[in-house]
Amino acid sequence: MSEDYLWLKSLIWPEHQERLELFESAFRCFKENPVELIEGDRVTLLTGLVETLPEDSVIYIFHMHVANQKSEDIRYKILEKIKSIGSQRDIFQIYNNIWDRKLHLDYFIDGWEFNETVGDTDGHGRWFEWDIQ
Repeated sequence: MSEDYLWLKSLIWPEHQERLELFESAFRCFKENPVELIEGDRVTLLTGLVETLPEDSVIYIFHMHVANQKSEDIRYKILEKIKSIGSQRDIFQIYNNIWDRKLHLDYFIDGWEFNETVGDTDGHGRWFEWDIQ
């Protein structure tokens, strides 16, 4: 087993058996459908990664339960970086835990910014609600 797998597994509280089962299922799915993971600082890497994508593609950024572990300054930098990209490209970001546990959808289409709170989430990522119609 990889160090990354063991590290992620160690983050699950021992009494959260259901989360462990979901993690194991997700890991099996990941092994069957591998994706390229890029390690590094997302604020620094994001612009360069976006530049490698075809101009006619839409960019989707998804993150949960991560940003709350970053400083407020870093959180603002993440949002500003996405806003900067959104002035040039269509981009969608769905997240929670930048400022609260709510599920947020921020997106830019043709340079226009939209921000919506679309639901609520469990503090451990076991569930989320999608409240918009």
